[in-house]
Amino acid sequence: MKGEKVPLSVAIITRDEEEMLPGCLESVSFADDIVVVDSGSTDRTVEIAQGFGCRVFVEPWRGFGPQKNSAVSKCRHKWVLIVDADERIPEETREAIINAVGSGNTAEAYRLPRKAFFNGKWIKHCGWWPDEKIRLFNKERGSVSDREVHESVEVRGNVKGLAAYIVNHPMPNIDAVLRKVNLYSSLGARELLKAGRKSTTPRALCHAVASFIRDYFLRLGVLDGKEGFILAFTVTVTTFYKYVKLVELKQQKKMYESGRI
Repeated sequence: MKGEKVPLSVAIITRDEEEMLPGCLESVSFADDIVVVDSGSTDRTVEIAQGFGCRVFVEPWRGFGPQKNSAVSKCRHKWVLIVDADERIPEETREAIINAVGSGNTAEAYRLPRKAFFNGKWIKHCGWWPDEKIRLFNKERGSVSDREVHESVEVRGNVKGLAAYIVNHPMPNIDAVLRKVNLYSSLGARELLKAGRKSTTPRALCHAVASFIRDYFLRLGVLDGKEGFILAFTVTVTTFYKYVKLVELKQQKKMYESGRI
């Protein structure tokens, strides 16, 4: 019944999301437990979450994986739905989720495709659709990987696809695009350093060009018009700076190990 709360926990991590968070919270209002882990917002994010009745925790930023795991660990119910502040759960998806976590479910987790929009346009290519991710899972049988970026839910048990989608507005404007380029390239560089990867500036350029060819041509981003070009180029720039930052991190590590810093 509409308006009735469902025994489901929703886990959200935030930082300075006052513009996007209200729409997200409204779309998951059918859940009776919403956990928000904030990493030091300077806007009204925490106030908005508290006003909505969420259980809010403020913690230092440790990367996407650890931050989401912290939110999941605080959830009261065994079934958890992970959403980002820039995502929305449509009404038909809400009904599918309610049915999935009801009695008689036959899976430990469910994959949902994400329908991403940029400049108001649904991006159908560039590798952006269907972009299925495990977002609904039994926390007794799964957790979020410990990666700082490009984290994923890892499940012990049966995983099924859910015939419903999440709406995603990942970059509402160019300022947001530039902020993500800086954040994701920094986090990606640290992950590469942990993995023992090597890089040079020419190698960074090669990775960047390869990513553009992949997203714009092989994944048909060209069919998404100017939005497809902007997104493919954004990934290209992010990739370049990720590998250039890796060079910088390795130099800093060598200096630290040699006692020069």
